[in-house]
Amino acid sequence: MAPAIEVRDARPDDAEALVTLWREMAVGTGHQARLLAAPSVQSAEASVRKHALDPAGRLVVGEIDGVLGGMAYLRQTPISPLHDEVTVTVEYLHVSDHARRHGLGKALIAEAAAWAEHENCPHLAVVAPPVAREANRFLARLGLGQAGVLRFASTHTVRRRLAAEHAPNLLALLSSRRSVMARRAQLARSPMTGGHDDAEFGDVDREQVTLPAAPESAGK
Repeated sequence: MAPAIEVRDARPDDAEALVTLWREMAVGTGHQARLLAAPSVQSAEASVRKHALDPAGRLVVGEIDGVLGGMAYLRQTPISPLHDEVTVTVEYLHVSDHARRHGLGKALIAEAAAWAEHENCPHLAVVAPPVAREANRFLARLGLGQAGVLRFASTHTVRRRLAAEHAPNLLALLSSRRSVMARRAQLARSPMTGGHDDAEFGDVDREQVTLPAAPESAGK
């Protein structure tokens, strides 16, 4: 007899199982350092409660014979900054080993597609790690083609690499920009502010910081 499959919105009492799924997903990608550390059960429970109140996002789970074996995070986002259409994006899609090859992954994608149709979203996107070959083949069979590669790093890492490898004075530039914006905000809040010309601030930038040269690979 075929196993019973159910897809539903996550509940706070699913928190412990969701943390387990997260740990499995981090190991399965082969890039544990690229994913955030596993949350605590208390943190996961609080997040599940928050998602239940978000009309533009859903955290759904899949059960097989009553045992939770998969999850997916669904989000409604603009398809681009220049289009009116909204897409449903599926992120952190994961099915446990014990629940695979029973249709649970298809059921999670079907739930995302049904929600997209219900919300009049003409497009569906799924984020999958490039190293997850089986998952990518599965998504390709469902008609989902590759549209890009999502890369992930901490803000600190990116700033440090930019400063060290391509733009030695970039941190100074960013610091100067923040100072200028803070000064503008302070003047805007002050009732004694006169008509200051923005060119004043632009001159400060040009005098104190030189823009970095383009890397040698630019344009190639």
